[in-house]
Amino acid sequence: MRRRSLRVQRVSTLISSPLPRRGEIWTANLGSPPIRHWVLIVSLDERNLSGRRDSVLIVPLSSSGPEGPTVIQLPPGETGLPGPSFVKGHFIQVLAKGGLLTQERRILSGTRMREVVLAIRRSFDPDAPWPGK
Repeated sequence: MRRRSLRVQRVSTLISSPLPRRGEIWTANLGSPPIRHWVLIVSLDERNLSGRRDSVLIVPLSSSGPEGPTVIQLPPGETGLPGPSFVKGHFIQVLAKGGLLTQERRILSGTRMREVVLAIRRSFDPDAPWPGK
């Protein structure tokens, strides 16, 4: 007799809240013990909106940072956050969607997201373009 295996599908716990989209700023619990941070969603929406993926790619935002090839300063008017924020592309990481807490008010423009992607790329590719060279 042949046994059939049943695939168990996980149900997203984010049904009551919107799913994250590329370029959005969220608050999230990071680290152990968890500490609340603002994060920028950088993964593609195909991944973000999929019910089959339970994680997103994020870059944490910081309130300070040195200028450099992997750091981009964002003014408060662009982010909706209380002060300047710094995207540090070298801190890109995977985060479970369940670690996302609340969506903030603003979404970064496509132009700004291209700059963020280049900052991330410069963290591992010495040939990535950088105007500061």
